[in-house]
Amino acid sequence: MTTQALAHLTTLADPTRGRLVLALESHELTVSELIAILQLPQSTVSRHLKVLSEEGWVTSRADGTSRYYRKANDQGDWTDRLWLVVSEDLRTSAIARQDLGRLKAVVGDRRRRSREFFSSVAGQWEQLRRDLFGSRLDLQVALALLPKHSVVGDLGCGDGQLSAMLAPWAERVVAVDASTQMLAAARERLAAFSNVEVLHADLERLPIPDASLDVAVLALVLHYLADPPAVLAEAHRALRQGGRIVVVDMMPHDREELRQTMGHVWPGFSDSQMTTWLREAGFDDVQTRALPADPEARGPAVMLAGGTRT
Repeated sequence: MTTQALAHLTTLADPTRGRLVLALESHELTVSELIAILQLPQSTVSRHLKVLSEEGWVTSRADGTSRYYRKANDQGDWTDRLWLVVSEDLRTSAIARQDLGRLKAVVGDRRRRSREFFSSVAGQWEQLRRDLFGSRLDLQVALALLPKHSVVGDLGCGDGQLSAMLAPWAERVVAVDASTQMLAAARERLAAFSNVEVLHADLERLPIPDASLDVAVLALVLHYLADPPAVLAEAHRALRQGGRIVVVDMMPHDREELRQTMGHVWPGFSDSQMTTWLREAGFDDVQTRALPADPEARGPAVMLAGGTRT
């Protein structure tokens, strides 16, 4: 028998260490939880965990002020067979069965605390999550669903904010805008991304080859343009077969001040108008949907529209 094998046997020869490994086999637990399960002093639990960690039986990770322990996986064929024998014997003991009963109670208490928390914050959960993780977490999740090798056109990219969010998930992003000032800001924002091409052009005459985009995005752009149908037709030309267009824009409103102060050409678009334009541009599977209202937003309601180039 090897020296390492003897060390493993010696480690598990102590029944307390065997009980600890058994408790950690199926759950990640803190020292305080292990104290409650084994009903032993902290010093005893910590001392045995130190030995088990040194011998490779358990692993741990820090989480804030706590440290979580778990039985190590894939220790080796010989070690796995040794644990199989030891654990089968342990499970038949009365003290181990009591440990496992208390383990079940500890895990159940975790679930109870979680349920109590969500019951208490259900009405404020969205704001709490926004405070913790920002307002764009959901968008990042959606961007991660992009096919790995997608080429995306950010048509009317403005200062490049959306292109910067798309770049980590797309193979290439083509950012196009007609405003020299906006493109200056976009180039500064996007300088760190080698897969983003920034182009100065009118959206009615895209400097993009036929059938070269997988996705075309027009985010809050069409209401600034004189000829939205021509822009949608250009996007159709630039998309590959099976490519998708995504349009985000305002729904109809009577906010005349937006025309005066922000240069809006169109006071939003209805579902039927957007659907007609997309179909006339050659898109199939056209869908439109009003987006949920953001209580912090001060502008008109917003819609999402999309279609496929067949």
